[in-house]
Formats: sequence, C-alpha cells, structure tokens
Amino acid sequence: MAISASLVKELRERTGAGMMECKKALLETDGDIEAAIELMRKTGQAKAAKKAGRIAAEGVIVVKLAADNKGAVVAEINCETDFVAKDASFAAFADVVAERLLASDAESVDEVLGGPLRDGDPTTVEQARESLVAKLGENIAVRRFVRYRSAAGSLYSYRHGVRIGVLIELEAGDVALGKDLAMHIAASNPLCVASGDVAPETLEKEREIYRAQVAASGKPENIIDKIVEGRMRKYLEEVTLVGQPFVKDPEITVATLLSRSGARVLRFARLEVGEGIERRSENFADEVMAQVRGA
Repeated sequence: MAISASLVKELRERTGAGMMECKKALLETDGDIEAAIELMRKTGQAKAAKKAGRIAAEGVIVVKLAADNKGAVVAEINCETDFVAKDASFAAFADVVAERLLASDAESVDEVLGGPLRDGDPTTVEQARESLVAKLGENIAVRRFVRYRSAAGSLYSYRHGVRIGVLIELEAGDVALGKDLAMHIAASNPLCVASGDVAPETLEKEREIYRAQVAASGKPENIIDKIVEGRMRKYLEEVTLVGQPFVKDPEITVATLLSRSGARVLRFARLEVGEGIERRSENFADEVMAQVRGA
C-alpha cells in the first residue's frame, strides 16, 4: 500500500526514528501507526527513539577533500556530551559518514541516513546510528553538511580541534594562502565573501536598527543618514571576508592580501559544533530537590 508523507512524519515525531525506518515499519504494518510503533520497539529501534528527544549539542566537525581536489565536504555529527564526542566509536562513525557524504549525491540528511554506510554494505547510515545510540547511551545525530562539487578553483580546508571546520575555494593563490584564509575564516567567522553577497533584507534590517539608534540619541535629522551609512560601511567590513583585517597581520585587510597574490575567493563554508542549537539550562541541585519533593 502507499504510505503518505504525513503518516511517516507523524511516526517520526512520535518515535524520533529516521524517515526510512518509519516508512519501512508502516509498510510492514499496512499503515497502522500503533502497530508500527510496537514493531519498532520489538526490533530495538525504541531505545534510540527514546533518546531522540534529547538535545545533542556536542559532537565533532569532520572535513574531507577528494583526492583530485575537485570535491570536498564538511559535516557536523552531534552527540549529547563532550565525553562521547571523544569516544573512538563515535569518531569512527563520524568519519565514515563524512566519507559517505563525499562519495554520494545525497542532497539532504534524510537521504544520507537512508543510504548505505559503505559501498556494498547492506547497513544503512541510520541503522549504524541507532546501533551507536544503543552502545553509547546518548542521542546521536547527523545534523548538517556542506558539499562542494566540480570546483573551478583549488579547495583548501582547516579544522580547529574537532569543533570548527572550514572549506574554501580559491582562484589562483597557493597552498599557504589557502590555509591562511581557512584559518582566518575559522577565527573571524565572516558572514560571506563580499558586500554584494549580503542579503538585501539583512542590509535593510541593519540599516533600520542603526537609524533607530541614531534617532534615539537625539542627533539632528540632517546628519542621521550620514551616520547610518558610516555604520553600515563598518558593519560590512566586519561581516565580509574581504573587509576584515587579516588575523595574521591586522594592518591589512583580506582584500589587500588577496590583491597581493592575484587571488580571489570563490566561496567558503564554516561549521561550528552546536551553532544555533538551543541548549537546556539545567541545575542539578534543583533537579534533585524536585525528585525529593516528588517522593
């Protein structure tokens, strides 16, 4: 029978399991969602599902470059604690997932999870993830990735420990420049390459904020626009790669550094573990007291 996307979505929300596992369970139970949940519990997926609601904000960033330097991937694999992030089994899983991402054409995390862990291996990435959840006792997630294909320029990478990873595609320049720029991006976290890459809505939002700030300060109306534009120029210097002072020589900008080498940055990607994940603020003493009161 045909299984609707909405039914798969509901089962995912109720179990926390992967899309492919939910669809398979629904097919085996003729679309009966309660029977599918029971089946998933019987087959050992329930343990992983129970942990799926936990916040996984720790983990590692993995960076892989293709041997021909025409492709690369940077990926974030999450777990719940720094302790598990250092576990050899977790590190090995993250490395294999990154290799799979580099080799595959998957466009989404769900596609990756439903695909094989390795060529010729019947085990899916999702099955390997669930096995690791059962082994380590924490929620584990393949959160996101950026993949470059058919690079016109040269690709370079940098990984700061295991928490920050950078890819950069450079036209002209050399290995030393590529590495320096990747390290700069890791440290300075630019929003984009140049001012023309900043979304118009972002610029308008910043301009409105600056205008409100200047107006509230009591400045004369006839100089407000001039002050706002000055702040916008400063903002663009701060958020664009080419506008930032170069970390190894703050006396020059990245734009000057590139000009001296006759090089140009085509694109870059920077991932940091836990970016954008809202972490729970937990107080152990309060938790114990709540349990005592409940008892």
